[in-house]
Amino acid sequence: MNLIILSAVWGLIMMYGGVVSKRKSTPKILAIVGISILLITNLLEYYNLFAIHVDVKGMLKFTPFGLVFNSIVLLSMLFYFLLSTEDFDKVGAYPSEYYALIFFVLCGIGLASSFDTLLMLFLGIEIISIPLYILAGSDKKNLKSNEASLKYFLMGSFSTGVMLMGIAFLYGATGTFYIDAMNLGTGHLQPMVAIGIVLLMIALAFKVSAAPFHFWTPDVYDGSPTVFTSFMATIVKVGGFVAFLRLFDNAFGKMQSEWQTLIAIITAATLLIGNVTAVFQQSVKRMLAYSSIAQAGFMMFAIFALNTFAREGLILYSAAYCIATIGIFAILAKMKDYTFEGFNGLAKSHPALAFMNTVFLLSLAGIPLTAGFFSKYYMLIGAVKNGNQIWLVVFAVLMAAVSAYYYFRVIQAMYFREGNAEVAPVSGRFQTILAVATILVIILGIFPSLLTDLLYY
Repeated sequence: MNLIILSAVWGLIMMYGGVVSKRKSTPKILAIVGISILLITNLLEYYNLFAIHVDVKGMLKFTPFGLVFNSIVLLSMLFYFLLSTEDFDKVGAYPSEYYALIFFVLCGIGLASSFDTLLMLFLGIEIISIPLYILAGSDKKNLKSNEASLKYFLMGSFSTGVMLMGIAFLYGATGTFYIDAMNLGTGHLQPMVAIGIVLLMIALAFKVSAAPFHFWTPDVYDGSPTVFTSFMATIVKVGGFVAFLRLFDNAFGKMQSEWQTLIAIITAATLLIGNVTAVFQQSVKRMLAYSSIAQAGFMMFAIFALNTFAREGLILYSAAYCIATIGIFAILAKMKDYTFEGFNGLAKSHPALAFMNTVFLLSLAGIPLTAGFFSKYYMLIGAVKNGNQIWLVVFAVLMAAVSAYYYFRVIQAMYFREGNAEVAPVSGRFQTILAVATILVIILGIFPSLLTDLLYY
């Protein structure tokens, strides 16, 4: 509850802070202070030291899983703000409003990680989505940004309608919005329940850009300002996945055999389309957009398996993927050329940046001694322990090998190709924060239990 209330309050503070103070540094300081407060209060709630108590009538349930996930999101957001505050000023003249919208998104993620009714699920997803339509089109002078915002809004509105229809079918079949009271999986599968599950699956697959509902992702990510693409591809995506997992685990877990094959097909299609299309991209930013689809394919294993390994894997994957991708986008935002050729010779001119970028890319590829390796390992082990659809595990391993190709293209350009990569001035503070993120990725790659053990506090 701390995250939900305080993020909404801090969003309002950001809005009024931008009006009261005209100094450019004020929104940055307020944002960093705000996210630090949210992180501390969320940790206090996790350790039962301080929590804002509100009678929510059983509509929200705060579990160790949700609180650990929220802490990962907030720590990733702290890295995001520390690395990207300078890029907010380049987007437009209203940075305080951009920060406010991001804090409202965090409020939605708090709901998505704790909902216990379908109404709270809907509110959480919509609070996450609506500010993103604005952020995607925040670069008003850029036609690609305007196009990205319009596409995202239209497709997002369609998926919202699908979600509402799914909720309506489930309510019609069970007479309640409360997940526990639905008592699904104890008898014969009713047609209305089956339709509701499929519609909710489609809507949530759209939100996490899983195939074949991914078609909006490359254009929206490519057209949006890079600083907001980083946010959408990481924090927002894992927020959608925690809602996906919570719904299917708590509401439909007893009916897993009824829908598991459909999830397996979506997972395989996501892995295939994301990885194959990423291979043919010439822009690193667009490659990362397709890469995020491929990464979503691996995170879909959490919904496919629904066991202890899958839950631990999603927690570890959220941390590894968010930190590494935020680091890559922070470096990308400093580059003058977003193509692969734009990275030629980066290791000679900026060896520290090249090394840290390499660690992040290796983590996304799932190379050992990085957090990405154990993230993928936990997901695959979860699927193996489930005992069904072993072909999907084999297929995922093959797709992981394909992903190594386009990640190593960037590494090859940085270290083995001649060129003069143009990079905007990089401060020592920026490199220090990136170094901390790099060390964290390596530590989680060696000691993943530091994070997964928190689920059993």
